[in-house]
Amino acid sequence: MREATGTDFVVFMATDRTRYTHPDPDQIGEAFLGTVGPALEGGTVTETYEGTLGPSVRAVLPVHDEEGEVAALLSIGVLRTQIGQELLARVPALLGVAGAAIAVAALGSWAISRRLDRQTLGLGPVEITRMYEQHDAVLHAVREGLLIVDLDGRLSLANDEAARLLDLPEDAQGRDVDELGLDEPLRSLLISGEPVSDRLLVYRDRVLVASSEPATKDGTVLGVVTTLRDHTELETLNDELDSARGFAEALRAQAHESANRLHTVVTMIELGQPEKAVELATVELATAQQLADQVVGSVDEPALAALLLGKAAQAHEKGVELVVTDDTEVRDVDVPPRDLVTVVGNLVDNAIDAALAAPPPRRVTVTAQGLQGGLVLEVSDSGAGVDADRVDDIFTRGWTTKEAAGARGQGLGLALVRQVIGRHGGSVDVTHDGATTFTVRLPGTRPGGDAA
Repeated sequence: MREATGTDFVVFMATDRTRYTHPDPDQIGEAFLGTVGPALEGGTVTETYEGTLGPSVRAVLPVHDEEGEVAALLSIGVLRTQIGQELLARVPALLGVAGAAIAVAALGSWAISRRLDRQTLGLGPVEITRMYEQHDAVLHAVREGLLIVDLDGRLSLANDEAARLLDLPEDAQGRDVDELGLDEPLRSLLISGEPVSDRLLVYRDRVLVASSEPATKDGTVLGVVTTLRDHTELETLNDELDSARGFAEALRAQAHESANRLHTVVTMIELGQPEKAVELATVELATAQQLADQVVGSVDEPALAALLLGKAAQAHEKGVELVVTDDTEVRDVDVPPRDLVTVVGNLVDNAIDAALAAPPPRRVTVTAQGLQGGLVLEVSDSGAGVDADRVDDIFTRGWTTKEAAGARGQGLGLALVRQVIGRHGGSVDVTHDGATTFTVRLPGTRPGGDAA
């Protein structure tokens, strides 16, 4: 049994420790040395003990009779010297396996290190930490919005300015662009990968300048990088400058017209026809004064009145008749003057351009009425009109039927009009029945105010 199991001793004993077997025959009949108490109770004992053969690791277990009582005990053990010899015999194999594992680990570490060096461009942990801190500080401090979208259409990065400009939620990073509720055309720009340089976008209540470029490395496209600059105030100032420039042009045109009329009147007097000179001067004065009296008498807002008079002079100089209808009446309107100038100015400018593009007679008609603090504005022109299928497109930034003019180009006016209308919760309708008519309704801010 010892040879079959590889053990050093197998000892059968009585419950009183008397040995019946032992490797040393002289020990048979002697008392067993070691712990047997748990085995007598039906359990087992495992211990290291120094017996007659020397220190050993042994187990003592009970032998039960047919009734289940403990009739004898059995001890099986291995000498510690044998265990040491077996361990020594296995040491070379263990060392070989350990050496091979160390070699594989070293090779793997070297390969990983090489890969990390390539990915980090040879930068160490301290340099990477410093660079991250610097880049993070720059991203948060820069006054341009920066967004990075990966190839799967997920927002990888958005700095503080981008989150402010687009009103992004706090958990925007890592989400799909389509889930962020962004308006067109900005949503398409972020995921299209189309190279764009300084494109003006009307986004909700802001005017943004967007630039977009694909991010590439070694010829592989990694995503799309988009920068945004807020030009809302600049565009507002540009509109006001355009209005002021329009007023100046109107004054110049009126001065030119007045000089011509004055020269005509003086010449007629010199030719001995004072009655006709007085008649001409009276008619011209009455015509100009009639429009001024009508506008000033029916429009309380000075900015809107000045704008209508200026646009009338501009239209007259271009050969377009601008008519302010008799039912125009604007009293106590809650809409800010800046928004009134934006809406009326852009609509009248577009109407004049549309009328100029059509055959004579060229005519633009304006009707403005204030209702409960709001405004209802109708602008009609004698132009060729807009296709019914393109009505939604005309309010999109960049849509125009005119040639680009200057760096700012065209196609922004109606987009700004829609922006103001959306900010006030108003509406706009476009109809074409012999004349194209834009009808804008801007509710007032007073309680219960409704311009509908």
